[in-house]
Amino acid sequence: MIDEIIAETEIAIRQETDVVVASQQGRALAACLGMSPSSQTAVTIAIAEIARNIVWYAWHGQITLQAVRQGDRQGIVVRATDAGPGISDVGRAMQDGYSTGRGLGLGLPGARRLMDEFEIVSEVGKGTLVTMKKWKA
Repeated sequence: MIDEIIAETEIAIRQETDVVVASQQGRALAACLGMSPSSQTAVTIAIAEIARNIVWYAWHGQITLQAVRQGDRQGIVVRATDAGPGISDVGRAMQDGYSTGRGLGLGLPGARRLMDEFEIVSEVGKGTLVTMKKWKA
């Protein structure tokens, strides 16, 4: 089934303050959709983790937030894109504790656990696309 886009916003990610802005906008969108406080928090944290990875590893990118409808359910789609160095081993990057940088290696797997759907596509030298969805319960 195709997602019908109800609303969309894009946030450029270049510095830590952009991470906060993207997270706050994600929480506000979740609240507008009537998501529970725990779902709002999950969306906020997942966006922060993914946006922070853009700042730390790709230096700049974009977060796109979409309110979507699929049949009789509503939710949020978060797309994080960058043209950074890419991830050479996505499977390993999705394991708790694995990091190629200064992090604890919990961001990607943590975001995956917080959201209902999670997909990552990355190509070394070309960048990364993370797509996450959270559905209103």
